[in-house]
Amino acid sequence: MYFYISQLSISDILLSTNIVPNLLHILLNNGGSVSFIACMTQLYFFLSPGGFECLLLAVMSYDRYVAICNPLRYSSIMTNRFCINSITMCWLSETFIPFTLTITSSKLNFCGSNLIDHVFCDLVPLLELSCSNTFIVHFEVYVLGSPILIIATAIIAVFYTYIVMSVLRISSSTGRQKAFSTCSSHLIVVSIFYWTIFGVYVLPNSRQTRVTNKILSLLYTVFTPFINPVIYSLRNKDIKEAVQKVFHKHLM
Repeated sequence: MYFYISQLSISDILLSTNIVPNLLHILLNNGGSVSFIACMTQLYFFLSPGGFECLLLAVMSYDRYVAICNPLRYSSIMTNRFCINSITMCWLSETFIPFTLTITSSKLNFCGSNLIDHVFCDLVPLLELSCSNTFIVHFEVYVLGSPILIIATAIIAVFYTYIVMSVLRISSSTGRQKAFSTCSSHLIVVSIFYWTIFGVYVLPNSRQTRVTNKILSLLYTVFTPFINPVIYSLRNKDIKEAVQKVFHKHLM
């Protein structure tokens, strides 16, 4: 679990570092510009950590499933080799797919307005600015990107269905509460992340929802990376004890 949380932290750092500094610069200067290369770079480092976190949360749901439904076999299933292999596959997948989408997008012609109606260089606003045929980019999104989101969502739904069924079979209320507490942090993070993702990319895009999409984009690029450490820290006994020891030393 701690290994996966460390990878989640790396993903959040990459995502927020890619978005926040340029966003603050634009806000402080009441507007700003970004070069084409910088925009494509920001697009890649937005898609890669975002897609990785999508897969990582699915892998972490399997980790919680094993911990609750097969606790006696946890150490034999969630081995170091399995954890490293699963994370490697997630990083490789979300290195190749965003790279393909970024390269294809960079070959589009942008001959009209160069004003991006968004808070950063996201794929959808960029495609709206293109004056060339964007079919190939949309095709790559549907073939490469959409299955990742659908499969990850399905994996999380299936494993949490088994988790709920297993927890409900526990006779004591204390046991049920303890079992739910082991996956509550992950469930909160999944809810925030996927709710905003579906709100931006799955719901119909209309003029009335454009401002809402910007706010939701800020939630999963700025707010979610900020709140994830807080969620896991408040729900983790070991971290709370470590923080208490640090404060106790300073008070002494």
